[in-house]
Amino acid sequence: MARKKANMIRTDIADNQENVMPQHEGFHSYVASMLRDTWIHKLVNTLRNVKRHVFRRSEGERLLLQQYVRGTGKQLNMESPETFSEKLYCRMISWNRGHAPIFTQLADKYTAREHVAKKIGQEHLVKLLWHGTDPDAIPFDALPDDHVIKTNHGSALVIVVKEKADRKEIIEKLRAWLKSNYYWAGREHQYYGIKPRIMIEEFLSNEDGSSPLDYRIWCFEGVPELIQVDNRTHDINPFFDTKWNHLDLHYRPGAPRPAVPKPANLEEMIAIASKLSKGFGFVRLDLYSVREKTYFGEYTFTPAGSLTLSPKIWDARLGQKWLTSPELG
Repeated sequence: MARKKANMIRTDIADNQENVMPQHEGFHSYVASMLRDTWIHKLVNTLRNVKRHVFRRSEGERLLLQQYVRGTGKQLNMESPETFSEKLYCRMISWNRGHAPIFTQLADKYTAREHVAKKIGQEHLVKLLWHGTDPDAIPFDALPDDHVIKTNHGSALVIVVKEKADRKEIIEKLRAWLKSNYYWAGREHQYYGIKPRIMIEEFLSNEDGSSPLDYRIWCFEGVPELIQVDNRTHDINPFFDTKWNHLDLHYRPGAPRPAVPKPANLEEMIAIASKLSKGFGFVRLDLYSVREKTYFGEYTFTPAGSLTLSPKIWDARLGQKWLTSPELG
């Protein structure tokens, strides 16, 4: 009788447990669901976020060193770097420990405009139609049918608007972008301190209505050496020298390397890149050529940190052109 009663009690307990915690949920997931959206859950997230920021330098350095090893198969030589990739990673790691504010100012697409205007003139800036930090404040009705919406603090955060667009979708996308910090994507520390902002610019187009190509000029010690041509979809990878000879250099395996026609304003672009790159051991100046006029795009100090230059000889060649200490600029 006692054994039967004990079995009945165990059955009742099991039945009650099933009512409180469904069988398809484990104990931990059940507790987590109970705590979700409570002050405890929010506190844990806050502490986790604080820890992430406090240890970002040591953690960032560890991840960058691991990334270099994965890409090259060898340890990074930080004492006496020689190749371009070595110097690029030395820069990224050194800046992750701390860098001059000028690099954050120039990596910020909005604050860079003032610097560029002083160096080469306002006429080489794409017309800014609106800027702000609140997506709901965008004056959509006052904007031209075609325009470009982007943020100042990251890469590839761009919306090309052609005629009618879904405003709600744009606002939601911008809200998500504004909450992000591009530093965490690749531990490029010049992006860490940028205050996110929306920028709406004039839509630039060629005479046939197509989007302009992006001329990415690699400069060393203020001297333009290479010109990488890219399109809006980033699926081509040709390189040229400053005389417009087609080079065998590339870093996107399998991407076409078409013989792009020499732009009519090539000499102007080279002169502008030279002015804007003075004082830096290496920087890539991204420019646009639209109807024979040159427009500034952005400063890029750590291009595609995980890139692998091919043929490998280019890694040594470009490393020789980068003469100053990489961490100093």
